[in-house]
Amino acid sequence: MKLNKAELIKALAVYAVTDRYWLKDETLAQVVEKAILGGTTFVQLREKNATDEEFLQLALDVQKVCKKYNVPFVINDNVELAAKIGADGVHVGQSDMNALDVRALVGPDKILGVSAQTVEQAVLAEKQGADYLGVGAVFSTNMKDDADYVPYETLKAICDAVTIPVVAIGGITADNMHELKGSGICGVSVISSIFGKEDITAAASELKAKVAENF
Repeated sequence: MKLNKAELIKALAVYAVTDRYWLKDETLAQVVEKAILGGTTFVQLREKNATDEEFLQLALDVQKVCKKYNVPFVINDNVELAAKIGADGVHVGQSDMNALDVRALVGPDKILGVSAQTVEQAVLAEKQGADYLGVGAVFSTNMKDDADYVPYETLKAICDAVTIPVVAIGGITADNMHELKGSGICGVSVISSIFGKEDITAAASELKAKVAENF
């Protein structure tokens, strides 16, 4: 699904990134469905410790749930798999393939997200065909060992420097989200603030309300 800018901004409000670490006795597809029912508007499959076979099955299962609710579904890093299963798009980091090459592979009709930590990276990503940026970590986080801290001033400078939507990532909760107000972001990307909660649906619902209140 290729969205126009207004649709994409709306879809990026509550951006959930998967992590099987938080699974208890449920499947990843089941918890993703709970998150969507609570208000998650965008889903990225990111499972660093999955085998190729596991990742493919997880992708198909989660894709099915996202299609059911018409929620955009992108895959982290694995451009080949995203193209193979017809995912809505792909998200790549700075150490992965550059946005220009990814765009050439996935074509013009797929959503392309790129991680950025600096204004220069952000401007280049937009120039190379990115549809949105994930910027962070805006707060300290245990989810990504290699996460670079991005201060509020840099986050705002990035939002001011590009015309594509920006979501903030890294350590964001319903309680600290207000600190990002005025930065220019259109939404937040979270893992544990949804999937690490006892009531996933309620957690997603609270995040959606906070996003509406602050951005």
